[in-house]
Parts: sequence; structure tokens; C-alpha cells
Amino acid sequence: MPLLIDGHNLIGKTPGLRLDDPDDERQLVSLLRGYLARVKKTGTVVFDRGQLGTGDQLSSRPLKVIFARPPRTADDVLRDQVRRERNPRGLLVITSDAQVAQAARRAGAAVKDAAEFARELLAAPAQSEQKERPLSPDEIAEWEEAFRTRRPR
Repeated sequence: MPLLIDGHNLIGKTPGLRLDDPDDERQLVSLLRGYLARVKKTGTVVFDRGQLGTGDQLSSRPLKVIFARPPRTADDVLRDQVRRERNPRGLLVITSDAQVAQAARRAGAAVKDAAEFARELLAAPAQSEQKERPLSPDEIAEWEEAFRTRRPR
């Protein structure tokens, strides 16, 4: 399920990121790339106001970065993206904006609150449930014997 992310909305809900930091978009993009790689998904993040071409510079294979061009806002772009989605039921929209969330739900997309997603974004990657255990002395002896008594070819 691809993600459609309200960028500045998510920055405002993510501990350690600040909307008044001039590098906030780049920091969020870095976090999102790591998250998407970890969960093996793709996404699009939409921000308000950006320098011309900045979105293309920040975009990567798993994450498309879009900056809304005035007079349009990121919310306008998000609603348009949801409307244009071929399979909106397969889309997860990350926002805390009530109007964007309502438009997404009306189209059939799933919605997750930005604060809830921020916790997932910052969560440590899950460790494997099964920890590797060292070999027992009997297992070591068995392997040693197997290597000593190799069959000729």
C-alpha cells in the first residue's frame, strides 16, 4: 500500500523535527527513506512552498517529493493526488488535517493520523524474533567429526 504523506503536517508531529528549521524537509525525507526501505513500501510526500526543482533533487525511487506551487497548497495537491489515484483503496494517507482526511476517506483511501505515524517512523526496526544461539559442545563435536571424515570424490 503506497503512502501519501502531508509533509509539513508530519514534521509538526515528529519529535526532533521543527517547522522553523530550514532543513526540516530534508530531515523528514531522510527519515521517510529509511522507513520505506524498512517496510518495503513506496510513497509520496507533499510540502507547501519549495524552491523550484527541490522536489526532484530530494526524490528517490521509493519516495517522490512534491512541493506545491503557489497559489496551490500541499492540501490541494494531496486532495488532487487522492482523486487521481487509480486504486484509492490501496492508498494510505498520512495527515492530521481534517479536510484532507475527509477527502481521502470519501475516495476510499485509508487514513492514519500524523502523530501516530510519527511514532512508527521513529520506532527502532523490529529485531528478529528468533535469536541465534551458539552451538552446544555436542553440536561442535558433530561438525568437527563431519569435517574430519570427508568422503573422497
